[in-house]
Amino acid sequence: MIAGWGRALRRLTMAIALLSCLAMSTLAEHAPTFPIEGPIESSIEGSVRASASAEVLGPPVITGLRLSAPSERVVSRIIPKEITERLDRYLVTRPVRVTAMVTDLTTGRRYRYHGDERLITASAAKAQILMALLLRTPWRQLPAAVRRDAGLMIRFSDNHAADRLWLRIGGAPGFTEAGERLGLRHTRGVPGACVDLYCWGITRTSAQDQIRLMRALVSPASPLSAEARRRVLGLMGEVVGGQDWGVSAARCEGDRVALKNGWLKRVSNKRWAVASVGLIRGHGHTYAIAVLTEGSPNVAAGIATVEGVTERVMRSFRTCPR
Repeated sequence: MIAGWGRALRRLTMAIALLSCLAMSTLAEHAPTFPIEGPIESSIEGSVRASASAEVLGPPVITGLRLSAPSERVVSRIIPKEITERLDRYLVTRPVRVTAMVTDLTTGRRYRYHGDERLITASAAKAQILMALLLRTPWRQLPAAVRRDAGLMIRFSDNHAADRLWLRIGGAPGFTEAGERLGLRHTRGVPGACVDLYCWGITRTSAQDQIRLMRALVSPASPLSAEARRRVLGLMGEVVGGQDWGVSAARCEGDRVALKNGWLKRVSNKRWAVASVGLIRGHGHTYAIAVLTEGSPNVAAGIATVEGVTERVMRSFRTCPR
């Protein structure tokens, strides 16, 4: 556990050093096609005025790429009780709320942990904001400035770009309506402003809804067009820098990863919400993964928890040879 915290703290240190460079980076208008690797989340912060009812979006965290072995062995049978006991043992010393779900979209096998929990998305909500935008307007019909905001929001996790797109989709009602079209049942937009940002960061959701959202990015039956799906996955698969934490902790070498991470410090209790949602595709399988947590004392601990949960669940779906 100490080693894991050390790695996460080093990642946080790297983030601080790299942020000044990222803020000056230029962004291409055209998103690459999935499955380019290497996601990062970077928050471009404005002035923050904390209040008792508001939430402060947290700083960026950057980590190195993680590669496993060249192929996988798929586990044919999922035993939920075994996974739950494994997670319970892991989390017993971590005072956090956790909900998680993994679905093998190829075979239909799935597992849910604390499926009744509704936790906040933090910046993971930005994936749904982009999907809502593309449900309204095809990518090629968007003004160049809006396309740039889409890239900034996903690749850099720019909060102010997210605010502009939030308004463009109609705010909380537009966000909720898009979620309903995408099959979400437990996710509704929060109206109003939180500190100096709109309240998309405190959207409550279920792990199952986040899996539905990821499924909509790869299913031909999705209300999103093939071009829209390609654009979203392209941005989620090529985020700036080299951040690779959360969902990507379960990748095997040769896998293609697309994800959106989020972290947010609650003003009310000074604890952190850390989430990771995404897709791992490779070796004939597509895995949708969602892990949401609340209550970590710092970002590093939240990342370690998210990765620990991801790895322990995916261990029952497949193994990467060492």
